[in-house]
Amino acid sequence: MFSLTELPTGFHADPYPAYAALREDTPVCFQADGSVILSRYDDLDLVYRGTTRFISDKKAVFGPKYGVDSPLYEHHTTSLVFNDPPLHTRVRKVMVGAMNPRALAQMEPGLVQLVDGLLDQMQAKGTVELIGDFAGAIPIEIIGNLLGIPRSERGPLRDWSLAILGALEPQLTPDQEDWGNRAVSDFKAFLRHIIDDRRANPGDPSTDVLTRLMQDDTDGGLTEVELYQNCIFILNAGHETTTNLIGNALELLDRHRDKRAELLADPEFINTAVDEFLRLESPNQFGNRLTTEDVIFHGQTIPAGTDIHLCIGAANRDPRQFERPDEMKLDRRRNKHHAFAGGPHTCVGLTLARMEGRVAVGRFLARFPNYCITDGAERGGRIRFRGFARLPAQF
Repeated sequence: MFSLTELPTGFHADPYPAYAALREDTPVCFQADGSVILSRYDDLDLVYRGTTRFISDKKAVFGPKYGVDSPLYEHHTTSLVFNDPPLHTRVRKVMVGAMNPRALAQMEPGLVQLVDGLLDQMQAKGTVELIGDFAGAIPIEIIGNLLGIPRSERGPLRDWSLAILGALEPQLTPDQEDWGNRAVSDFKAFLRHIIDDRRANPGDPSTDVLTRLMQDDTDGGLTEVELYQNCIFILNAGHETTTNLIGNALELLDRHRDKRAELLADPEFINTAVDEFLRLESPNQFGNRLTTEDVIFHGQTIPAGTDIHLCIGAANRDPRQFERPDEMKLDRRRNKHHAFAGGPHTCVGLTLARMEGRVAVGRFLARFPNYCITDGAERGGRIRFRGFARLPAQF
């Protein structure tokens, strides 16, 4: 039986054989702690849409995991992703409004300039590390701009993000838990002067997400805790997934050089290619929901109050949904993957993430068509998020 706490050898390098066995042989996979893994596409789709039977509120799970007085508990029970209406509705509405088509169109020239600047810096080096030098630098700048964080102060943001999101892993060491708690506390302290300054000097709410969050007065507006923790959430969510999208895409195209040649021959494929990268190597491999009543999947009863692990990485290669799912098809049209979750919790930033992926990967290939990944690539070593910690390359 597949266990989140006893992973098979080689899992982090290639989890997909384990996911295929899980999906085909044990679509309802009970864990030793009473939680359950679901891994088929249609099952995840049903859970995403069944918002009364499957809730996002994780207080009952995170209390025992972190301790109810911990910074991690405060963050992960207050941020958008682990909340249901009314908080989820209020915060999501603000974020959606800030990422309307007009706002995103205004952001693209700045994104192109950022990417080209990073490419110039890498070209001068010749040998680079694609996560630190490129993939990880892009979303930090974009989300930093959305929140109006001074560029000179963005240095610690990536490490804080890795620590906080890393604490969502099924098992934590004491050091990982301590790192996550310190990151939340440090992040809140960091935001204090930024929020105080924005109160005194509001930005343009059409482009400044922080100003929008502060000015929203729906149902009395956000509390201080909700404001701080959702600022942290915006940066973490927009950073980790987009970094992984870009890094995974460049590694996939190095591993499948025939597909790289296809994309170079017809750059218009980049739009559908980004979604294929997201499907094949989903940046977020697992989601979670909590059952509010007994539910039945494949003849097995899952009791009320059960923590469900939604295996996105397995569902996105389900042959019931995708033709030849383990193949990379850059022009795949029927590609309604779950990389951005689904239902009311569909990722708010999906259009921004696609734009970042399209611009970053497309312009990278145009500049460095013959790049190659060199020795020393290192996966992030996490279950929930799939990406690289290091990805050395040369041109």
